[in-house]
Amino acid sequence: MDPEPVSAAQVGLTVVLALLSAIVFLVLRCQGKGRPFGPATWRLSIVITLLTGLLSAGVALLTGWLLDHLLSTVLGMENLLATALGAVAPSGLWLSQMRAKEDEQRSLAREAATFWLVSLLARLDQAMAEDQRLWCERRVDDSWSIYELSLAANRYHQRIAERLSPEERRRERIHARLDAIERRLDVAALIEDGAARSKVVTALNGSRHTRLARYERYLNDLMRLRGLLKHDAESDLLRLLASGYRAGYRSLPVFAPPSRAVDSETARRAV
Repeated sequence: MDPEPVSAAQVGLTVVLALLSAIVFLVLRCQGKGRPFGPATWRLSIVITLLTGLLSAGVALLTGWLLDHLLSTVLGMENLLATALGAVAPSGLWLSQMRAKEDEQRSLAREAATFWLVSLLARLDQAMAEDQRLWCERRVDDSWSIYELSLAANRYHQRIAERLSPEERRRERIHARLDAIERRLDVAALIEDGAARSKVVTALNGSRHTRLARYERYLNDLMRLRGLLKHDAESDLLRLLASGYRAGYRSLPVFAPPSRAVDSETARRAV
């Protein structure tokens, strides 16, 4: 018996299911890492989705056609199997992320399932990291004073802590990051206020976050030390913000220092 030709409806259903499945598994793969359809990633994500979905649908339809030859006595079953395969095949997108978290040796079957996606997924990870970096940097102003930077850190920490579960807060170490920011800014504020070198040394030795050799090297140049401490506090704040970004809190408003907000309102009213 000659195999029945695959209907246009069957092809369309298989392709649609494969594309939808590719989107779902891509989102699952990127969960906790970033946005697969963000400003810098949506084009690449569409390419990955189309390639994965169309290839999966093609393989599924070809498999169904071959099954029609081998299982012609179970007429119609091969089309159902082909459609199911088209929907399940894109799971390789998710499996590629899961396998990276496992300690066991990678099997040849797993490698074969995702080898053609490795370079595209690596580029996607880089693009998501770039999206995250830009999002975080938009929420930190280099012109902030030490006092304003401290206010921003506490405000961001409060907002992010409210959104994260206790387990996420422990994993992301957001309380430790805030403590590191405050300890560094405390020493920087002492230097800014003209404190004696001995008092700065005592303050540096008072916390594990500041009791570092890289800070001791600049004790003879306190203003440079102040700049280094402020820079490191800003870096810690970016890491704190990244915790919120990975947790999906991307509507976090940009902090506006109170003094600048008042100045802006006064200028607006004057106009």
